[in-house]
Amino acid sequence: MAATPDDGTSGIPTLWTRPQRPRRDQPALSREQIVTQALALLDSDGTEALSMRKLGARLNAGATSLYTHVANKDELLALVVDQVFAELPLPRTDAPQGDPKVWRAAIEECAEGVRAVILRHPWMVSVLGDVGMVYFGPSWMRLSEAFLALLEESGLDLAQANEAMGVVIGYTIGTATVEAAWLSALAKRGLGEQEWMDQLLPAVAEATKDHPRLHRLYTTQVQREIEAGRDSAFLNGVRLILDGIEASWAARAEGGGPDGRKG
Repeated sequence: MAATPDDGTSGIPTLWTRPQRPRRDQPALSREQIVTQALALLDSDGTEALSMRKLGARLNAGATSLYTHVANKDELLALVVDQVFAELPLPRTDAPQGDPKVWRAAIEECAEGVRAVILRHPWMVSVLGDVGMVYFGPSWMRLSEAFLALLEESGLDLAQANEAMGVVIGYTIGTATVEAAWLSALAKRGLGEQEWMDQLLPAVAEATKDHPRLHRLYTTQVQREIEAGRDSAFLNGVRLILDGIEASWAARAEGGGPDGRKG
């Protein structure tokens, strides 16, 4: 049986629009305070350490009082993730429609911002795919609206812009997820990223000696400065995606069909 929202409407309840109910028998406690302390706890200890009991202790409040503001841990995580996305500036440009240099730069900056915020808060890796409501939060929706506007400036219609946004954001979150997992694993081992890479590359070179392409890749193409290499590889990937978007727009401008081919 489908759940019935608290506000009497039908469908899935939206936690950001549900009225907050104050409790007269508890000291003043706001949703913002709860989310701020939950974020601090997640940043310091990760998702496994987050519990309503522990969070209540940080707020000098009983765990039950937190449920006045959030229904469960999943709701709390969705609220915290949305607050993290609020750290991102909105991408925008006042360039004439179709000016590739400006809208491309704005999208690159946006993608780099999303990646950076995930790397600053690596616990997000474990919740982005599980907390479905996060993509209906106000911060993510503002970001998505601005992103779509940029893509429409490239010459895409709304449906095409949505598909392109999905590719860019999917690549961004996927890449950042792998990077955050890698950095978290190294941190648990007490190793720095550069230290680990300096130890690893000689072993990889030896392991790939019977595979010429892999061997050439790891001995001549992998950058020794690993963080700079990750940054440049990510941005190159975004630019490849944008090359495809721009080529598609140019083909349509020349009279091609939806797939860029002339009929």
